[in-house]
Order: sequence, then structure tokens, then C-alpha cells
Amino acid sequence: MNWLIYTDGLLIMLAMAFVTWLLSLYLRDVSIVDSAWSLMFLAAATVYLIQSNQFGFKNIILISLVSIWAVRLASHLTWRNWAEPEDRRYQAIRKKYSPNFEFKSLFIIFIFQAILAWMVSLPLLGAFTNPLIISPLTIFLFGTGVFLWFAGMFFETVADWQLARFKNEPSNHGKVMDQGLWRYSRHPNYFGECIIWWGFYLMALSVGAWWSIVAPLIMTWLLLKFSGVVMLEETISDRRPGYQEYIKRTNAFFPGRVNKTETNTHTHIEEHA
Repeated sequence: MNWLIYTDGLLIMLAMAFVTWLLSLYLRDVSIVDSAWSLMFLAAATVYLIQSNQFGFKNIILISLVSIWAVRLASHLTWRNWAEPEDRRYQAIRKKYSPNFEFKSLFIIFIFQAILAWMVSLPLLGAFTNPLIISPLTIFLFGTGVFLWFAGMFFETVADWQLARFKNEPSNHGKVMDQGLWRYSRHPNYFGECIIWWGFYLMALSVGAWWSIVAPLIMTWLLLKFSGVVMLEETISDRRPGYQEYIKRTNAFFPGRVNKTETNTHTHIEEHA
């Protein structure tokens, strides 16, 4: 593991976090950190690629996959949040840490997320900086990683598109999104994100970076227990009792077969993603 290159990745992420924080002061909206999150990985990946001085086929594929994922996610979140008020999650944090939240947000939101992104970027460090020794096993691991990336991108992209289309239909206001991929998982976009990072890990494993397994484990924990499923659902059932019916017939994370007794009626709750 090249600690110098890894440190350079942290520095670029911290610089991006600081610039994004300054913009949040002007906009009075820390939600923009969500748009910057994936771009931090792209910046770090670019540093890892350049510093590794390896521009072969493997790294070209890898930087392409990171770029597609990062730009799509940042674009989607920017479009979704454009001209909208600050996300209610961040409004709650702003209230909790007032007064002087503007200064505190640099550390508890922007620097915190930059450090998390740096830790999760470990598979990218390993995959970029280690050469791929061609063998049946390494080709299988790298190919499986690429397959998982495509599977994850499908779930994340299609789920985001389906939810956006659902929200844009006025007649769906106040209804639960239980169509398409959302019929089989209450958070198919988060499931896709998780699969993407396990794909990156397999690519890193193919070049011997087994130690980077901490990254997909952290990402899985974040999505399931910290900032993903739990945070979105911790209060919604109290405020909207009908959400319990959706929970009963739909898996929280991993897509699965829907209970055959489900009905086609829409439960009236607030938008849940």
C-alpha cells in the first residue's frame, strides 16, 4: 500500500470539501455536499492514476467506470436538489448544532464526509497502483468486479429514474413508490450503490489489494445502518402509519420476491427517498 499516494488522495478530497463548504455558506445549504461526494472519489481516483504512472488497459477501464458513476450520481443529485430547500436531514443537523452551525458544519459534515470518502476509496488506490498479473483467477475476479459494477449501475440509475418520473406525476403526490424496482426493494438505489463498491473491491482483489475490503464493508454499513436505510426510515413509520404496509410486503434492501398476497393499491405516505 502506497501511503504517499493515499495521502495525496486525502488532500484533494479535503480541498474539495473546503471549497464546497465555502459555497454552502453562500447558498446557506449544506445539502450540496451530496453532489460533491461522488466527485471526491473521481478526484482521488485521478490522483491515484496519475501518481501510479500506469496507463494500461486495466486502469483505463477503471477510471472510465469511476468517472461514469461519479458524474452520473453528482448530476442526478444536483438536478434533484436544484431550487429545493435544504434537505430535511441537514435541517435537523443545523438545528441540533446551532448556534454557529456554519463554522461547525465544516467539520461535522464536509471534512467528516471527505474522510469517509477517503477510507472508502481504498479499493481504487489498490486497483490503480498495483499491476494486473494475467491469470485465470485474476481475470475472473476483475471481470466479476466489472459485472457487479454494471449490475449496480443498472439498479442505481434505473431506480433513480423511476422515482424521479413517479414524483413528477402530480397524481402520485403523497403516494408510496412501489413500482418497478421499488416493488422489490424499498431502497433499490442504495442496493445498487452497495453492489458497485463490492465490484470495485473485486477489481482491487484481482491485483492483490485484499486489505481494501474494509471499504465495501464501511459503505455497506453506511447504507444499511448510518446514513441510508435507517436514517430515511427511522421516523417515517411514526408520521405515516401506512408505511408499515409497504414494509410488510417489500424487502428493505436486497431485492426479493414480493408477497403474493400484496395488493396493487398505493398506500398514502410521504415520499420516502
